Amino acid sequence: MKTLTSLAASVLVAVMSLPLSAGADEMKLPGQLAWTAYGTTSSGYAQAVAIGNMLKNRYGTALRVLPGKNDVSRMTPLKDGKADMCACGIASYFGSEGVMLFAKQGWGPQPIRVIRTSMGAFGLGLATTKDVNVTKMSDLKGKRVAWVRGGDALNVNAGANLAFGGLTWDDVVKVEFAGFKQSWEGLINDQVDAAFASTVTPLAKRLDASPRGIYWPPLPHDDEAAWARFLKVAPYFVKHNVTVGAGISKEKPWEGAGYSYPILVANSGYDQNVVYTLVKAMTEGYDEYKDGAPGAKGWATDAQNFLWVIPFHDGAVKYYKEIGVWNDEAEAHNKKLVERQAILAGAWKEFLASNPSDDADSFQAGWMKVRGDALSKAGMDPVFK
Repeated sequence: MKTLTSLAASVLVAVMSLPLSAGADEMKLPGQLAWTAYGTTSSGYAQAVAIGNMLKNRYGTALRVLPGKNDVSRMTPLKDGKADMCACGIASYFGSEGVMLFAKQGWGPQPIRVIRTSMGAFGLGLATTKDVNVTKMSDLKGKRVAWVRGGDALNVNAGANLAFGGLTWDDVVKVEFAGFKQSWEGLINDQVDAAFASTVTPLAKRLDASPRGIYWPPLPHDDEAAWARFLKVAPYFVKHNVTVGAGISKEKPWEGAGYSYPILVANSGYDQNVVYTLVKAMTEGYDEYKDGAPGAKGWATDAQNFLWVIPFHDGAVKYYKEIGVWNDEAEAHNKKLVERQAILAGAWKEFLASNPSDDADSFQAGWMKVRGDALSKAGMDPVFK
C-alpha cells in the first residue's frame, strides 16, 4: 500500500522539474464563483475565504462562500446547480456512492468529481482517555464507545477504528448520544471511554486538559492485516503521521490515519474549462493563500492523492497531466472510479423504475440491495451493505 508520503514525494519531484507557467494575464476565470462550505467557524470556511482572496487579487474573480450547517445544506445547492462547487467533507464520498443520507428519495448516487483536496497535518481517529489503560485499539474490547444518533459518518469511522483492532460494535458497549458535542462531553464526564473526532477539535483539547487526559491508540502503519480490516470499512482513510492535535506534536506524533478536508468537488458535467483554469489558479497562487487560514497548506499539489475513492474531474485531470503529475496508474484508477459511478447511476435508474416503497426504511433497504448486487456483479466491492 502506498502511503500519502510516498505519493507526495513523487508528485513533488514532478512539479519541481517543471518550468514556471505563464502569468495571471493568461488566466480566464468567471467573474463569480459560488462554493458551499462548512459553517463560518470551521477551518474549511476559512480556507475557502483565503482562496477567494487570492482569486480576487490575482484574477478579479469573486468567490461567494455559502456556509451550510450540515451535509444536506451543503450538498443540495450543488445537486440543484445553485452552487458551482462544494468544499465538502467525507459526505462527498457518501454522495458519490449513494449511501447513508443519499440512499433516500430525491438523492441517490451523485455524479461528484474531485477538483482538489486539502490534506493537513491533523488526523482523525478514535480517542480514548489515559485512565482506561488502553494502549492499542484491541484493548477497547468491553469498553464504552460513543455512538452518535444520526451521525452516520462518525459511526462508520469509529467502526473502522474498532475493525483495526479486530473488533466490531458487538465487542464494545455502545453508548448513544444526541450529537457529536454531547459524545465528547460524555468522554470528558466519564460517561464513555472512546469517541471519534479530528485531532484538532476544541473538544479534544478540553479532554486533554481534563483529569481524564487524552490518548490516541496508534494505528501501526506496518500492520497490513489491521489496515486491510480498517479500509474494508472506510476505504477513504490513508496512513498519516499526525503532528498536530490534542496531546500530539511534531516531537510526539501519532502514527494514525486521516483523509482530506476540505474536498473541493463539482458535478461531472460542470464546465471543464472552468475547472482546468481554477486548478491552475490554485496551483500558481498557492503561496498567496497557504498561510491565509489554518490547514490551508494542505492544498499543495504534492499533497494530492490521485489514487483516492472519488474520481477527479476531467478539467482537473487535464491540468494535472499538463504539469506531469498524472501518470498511467492514476489514469487507470480514475477510469475504474468513473465506471463505478456509471454502474451506480444505472442501478439507481433501475431501482426507481421498480416503483419502490415510499416508506423511508423500505426504500433505503431496497436500494442498498440493488446497489450491492450491481456492484458485486461488476466485480466491485459494495463497501456499504
